[in-house]
Amino acid sequence: MRELLPAGQGLLEGRFDLVKLGLDATREEMLAAAAGADGIVADLRVRVDGELLDAAGPGLKVVANIAVGYDNVDLDACRQRGVVATNTPDVLTNATAELALTLALSAARDLPAAERKLRAGEWEGWDPGEYRGYELAGSTVGVVGMGRIGARFAELISGFGVDLLYTSRRPKPEAEAALGAERVELPELLRRSDLVSLHLPALPDNHHLIDRETLGLMKPTAILVNTGRGTLVDSLAVAEALREGRLGAAGLDVFEGEPGVPPELLEAPRTSLAPHIGSATYRARDGMCELAARNVAAVLTGEPPVTPVT
Repeated sequence: MRELLPAGQGLLEGRFDLVKLGLDATREEMLAAAAGADGIVADLRVRVDGELLDAAGPGLKVVANIAVGYDNVDLDACRQRGVVATNTPDVLTNATAELALTLALSAARDLPAAERKLRAGEWEGWDPGEYRGYELAGSTVGVVGMGRIGARFAELISGFGVDLLYTSRRPKPEAEAALGAERVELPELLRRSDLVSLHLPALPDNHHLIDRETLGLMKPTAILVNTGRGTLVDSLAVAEALREGRLGAAGLDVFEGEPGVPPELLEAPRTSLAPHIGSATYRARDGMCELAARNVAAVLTGEPPVTPVT
């Protein structure tokens, strides 16, 4: 493992021999350290593929990913080698949904630009035409992906008195009954929404779900929020739309090719950007590390994994 917080490490110490590489571990160091491992604790920056699994050897039993997503893990390679893969759902649901709401509010009011001007000493006093943004109250909000996090975000933002639209592979009658949410297809959601929030995993058919074409369906005043995966969004197309006034604002926590972020996006107007901190609360991160450790301990002691993916 690269890093495991004490909430998880404490569950494994004394029961297993632990190898902790640190966040700056290279690929070569990870391959070398994996040799003979019974379990691997991974995170989104660790590519768990056939090479790493084979480096561990035939004794490897479990890969515990510290994330709800697992696009960094080659599930087919795990299945072929009889390795259990697990993730950490539920414990980060509320934290990520709250950050999506935070980004929505920050982008809508363009708080980053206002703060930069204030800190630079450039604020010259109250101006009725300056720092104007968008209000969420009375708006139409589109939730793309009504899973655990999407549903919690919908619940949180419903308190602003919004009309809710959503897309999902299956109907969500609970959300429809409790929140008045309406299930529609993506093009209709994009056309009607004042705020679009993405809550989908990284899958091949979701790659660049938001691109120049789909951005063209959105209102020029619409706000785009992404706390799902960076590959859902064509960053350059979003930056271009913001520069040209074809998109109102964007609040983004995830990016393609992390930790790199395209300079076009960094320089785009009306953006609220965060460095993949959706789950970065004390409660959520401790819960993720604890759940990953519980999965490792269960599999290595012959018990069923707590949250299996394979």
